[in-house]
Amino acid sequence: MKRAYVSIDTRSLAQTSDAEVLGQLAAGLPFSLEPTQRAAWEFQIEHLRRLAEDLPPAHFFLEFLIPRMGRRADLIIILAGLVFVIEYKVGARSSDRSSLDQVYGYGLDLKHFHETSHGATIVPILVATHADATEQNELRWDEDSLARPLRVNADGLAPAINFTCRVWGGEDLDPHEWAAGRYRPTPTIVEAAQALYRGHDVEEISRSEAGAENLTHTADYVAQAIEEAKRSRQKIICFITGVPGSGKTLAGLNLATARQRAHSDEHAVFLSGNGPLVEVLREALAIDAVSLARGAGRQTSKVQEDRRAAAFIQNIHHFRDDALTSDAAPVERVAIFDEAQRAWDVPQTSKFMQQKKGQLGFSMSEPEFLLSVMDRHDGWCAIVCLVGGGQEINTGEAGISEWLRALDRSFPHWLAYVPPTLDRQLVLRNEVQAPALHLATSLRSFRAERLSDFVGAVIEGNAEAARELSETLTNFPLMLTRDIEKARAWLRSKARGNERIGLLASSNAARLKPHGIFTKAKIEPAKWFLAPSDDVRSSDALEDAATEFDVQGLELDWTCVCWDANFRRNDHGWESFQFRGTQWQAVADIERRRYIANSYRVLLTRARQGMVVFVPEGSKTDGTRRSEFYDPIFDFLRRCGFSEL
Repeated sequence: MKRAYVSIDTRSLAQTSDAEVLGQLAAGLPFSLEPTQRAAWEFQIEHLRRLAEDLPPAHFFLEFLIPRMGRRADLIIILAGLVFVIEYKVGARSSDRSSLDQVYGYGLDLKHFHETSHGATIVPILVATHADATEQNELRWDEDSLARPLRVNADGLAPAINFTCRVWGGEDLDPHEWAAGRYRPTPTIVEAAQALYRGHDVEEISRSEAGAENLTHTADYVAQAIEEAKRSRQKIICFITGVPGSGKTLAGLNLATARQRAHSDEHAVFLSGNGPLVEVLREALAIDAVSLARGAGRQTSKVQEDRRAAAFIQNIHHFRDDALTSDAAPVERVAIFDEAQRAWDVPQTSKFMQQKKGQLGFSMSEPEFLLSVMDRHDGWCAIVCLVGGGQEINTGEAGISEWLRALDRSFPHWLAYVPPTLDRQLVLRNEVQAPALHLATSLRSFRAERLSDFVGAVIEGNAEAARELSETLTNFPLMLTRDIEKARAWLRSKARGNERIGLLASSNAARLKPHGIFTKAKIEPAKWFLAPSDDVRSSDALEDAATEFDVQGLELDWTCVCWDANFRRNDHGWESFQFRGTQWQAVADIERRRYIANSYRVLLTRARQGMVVFVPEGSKTDGTRRSEFYDPIFDFLRRCGFSEL
């Protein structure tokens, strides 16, 4: 993978023509060079020559890949042991907040995920080329030697760099060794979807070489299976399993984008029953596509891009409902089902179909019906089932066994590709053992590799195991407070650049309302996850709390988990309660207790960089918020390794 389109030092630049530099830049593009991009590069090349005259010998990287964000920094300068990350806004007369956050994000990305940048001093600079005058910049530093972004115009860039080098410069940094450092990015699923949708390869956004190799190997195997199905006019189904955090959803998005790019006639679709995930991903893809088109001078609209994103990522229930209106085969020949084990069983599907759709006597499970829809195709088609587990929070989930039973009972002519890791009791008559369909490498956030293990110990009630695991999370703060305002202040102090923060609470956390946390007020997931921080609907505003149903499959950088008395401690372990009317009622049903425990499991694993847990003090006058409900929770979490704010 080529890290930068152009790597050149001051001396070599003097011997290289503008046309040669522009040619190298254009050669790196995966698409044709747009006029607006050409004009921007021509300006930057001319400006680079002026920089080379004003700076001591330096090394320049043009269009340097920032993998997690799926973008390239315009320019990186290595000089006097410092790393300058430059973002140009050609023609801009002022520095806007989003552009500052963008270049700050590049610096954060390098600091966190690029091994040779961990100990380097990094200075992000935004160049609004036509600003009237360079603003007075006071260089402010974070604890990890990352500067807050500087704002300059085109003429002010060289003086700013020279001044910074004189005051903070040190021993020379070998630019080639720096650039060759291993990159271990950890994109959120939103960032990954945007990068893949833009045309990036999974290798560019995967956290590790092993993870990228695993994902690529699996994708190649499925692609070969689909091509063989085409040749033989065979209907196939592939089950993909993986260790926790191995990127099963990422694998599905990678497959869908790859099939769409190379085989648009297949109309590959990514299907999920997770409504908020679908809504957030669609909105993120549409917003990003509009932004990229405008930057490249291409005509588009939000409506157009919404439509494109909606064809690519669909709610599985809408796909199912469309199939009820006609007996025709769907346009999609390749369907990728995320969290396939969560498809509904016969009772849940039958109840829904009869009550909501007027389908009296409907007697198929969701897997059987979805298979029957794809089976309408004359000739080949392919289903890919992504199989997860351990965070069930909804009733009526059938499990992967229902897919196998449906295949065995009604679709024996389908060829099934099954990894040996699939948890099952039924062996199909028409199956192929496929070890390549198991993702064995975790891609979890570099800070949170053991977080799921730690949370597992907490939910199991094993404080000793949790404390041992907490000691391995050295870069992942685990904080605890009884003051919600302290929690809010802590979150705001941690967020940098485009990092997102937010409040989380269980859907039945009914007695957090006195603290301003009202889970019955539904959030707008797309706004909550994507809106800028000055939008009161944004997670960053710390006004609305999202529940486990809103955030499953999605992440924030820093979270506050607000803990209520629906999951509390006694001498023997955890107890589950639900609030009805004016009082808490103990939950006797084992399945329902599991859902409540899993709701906290989901909430506690949404943070990428650190979290604080808020446990109320309780009330002496309100019988629904007695301190004896909350004190044992707080004490237990402290024993698990959480540190008090």
